[in-house]
Amino acid sequence: MTSTAAPTAVLVDGGYELAEGGRWVDGRYVYVDILSGRLFELRDDDGPTVRQLARLDVPLGAVAPVADRPGTWIAAAGTGMALLTPDGALEWLDRPEDRTPLPSRMNDGVADPAGRFWAGSMAYDGTHGAGSLYRTDPDGTVVRVLDGLTIANGPAFTADGTTLYLADTASGTILRCRIDLVSGDLGGDPETFARLSEAEGGPDGMTVDDEGCLWVAMWGAGTVRRYHPDGRLLQTLTVPAPHPTSVCLHPGGTRLFVTTARYGVASPTPASGAVLSVPVQARATAACSWRGRS
Repeated sequence: MTSTAAPTAVLVDGGYELAEGGRWVDGRYVYVDILSGRLFELRDDDGPTVRQLARLDVPLGAVAPVADRPGTWIAAAGTGMALLTPDGALEWLDRPEDRTPLPSRMNDGVADPAGRFWAGSMAYDGTHGAGSLYRTDPDGTVVRVLDGLTIANGPAFTADGTTLYLADTASGTILRCRIDLVSGDLGGDPETFARLSEAEGGPDGMTVDDEGCLWVAMWGAGTVRRYHPDGRLLQTLTVPAPHPTSVCLHPGGTRLFVTTARYGVASPTPASGAVLSVPVQARATAACSWRGRS
């Protein structure tokens, strides 16, 4: 295992409270600022250019593009799942967290290679076991797949869609789930892929590279970890912000984008609440789409 202080560049000094959900979509980097409900895109063809795509009146956990509907996103927002149209309106599919006993919100989410959308939830006060993992099928049905989580975060899929990695940030646990490609159901109980001590930080946003290795942003530790599929820790990168929140590999194979948060930082650094770029030699495929309502 190697541990290095990464030569990090600040791409966007946004001062975001809780930037997260970074994905490479249609030739641009897309991310959210959860608590302010904002969606951004970053294009770097001629130098980094940031544009706000939407601003909601509810928290925005993550988005994925909707297939064959340019400019439309499926969003983990507020208390459920919605379609976010190009004019910034929300068309709700379901709001399952309205039916839970504690005030809660949606958190990170991702589309899988089969065209489904997965997203986690959490209670605002971080109540243990109050979070869940949901799956939104192409017909718009929202299914609770797992409960008993605390801060469900960083869902990430292998390229073939048969394996889902899921972080429970508060418990310091990364789960690995086998997925039935046809139904989207779990193939048995999740297994513990990694368990982290409090000193190692909490696993947050994640992505899988083209070698099947898992990259994990470590909230509270100022690090990014890379794991082999067999669970071995291969690499630890140190970044200049205590709360990295999500990781996204550039398809060119030379950069890792890292979102960070100012939330919960007593003495923010210039990199807190920013989008960072770290040189790496790894690549991943572009984000998948939700293949739902046309």
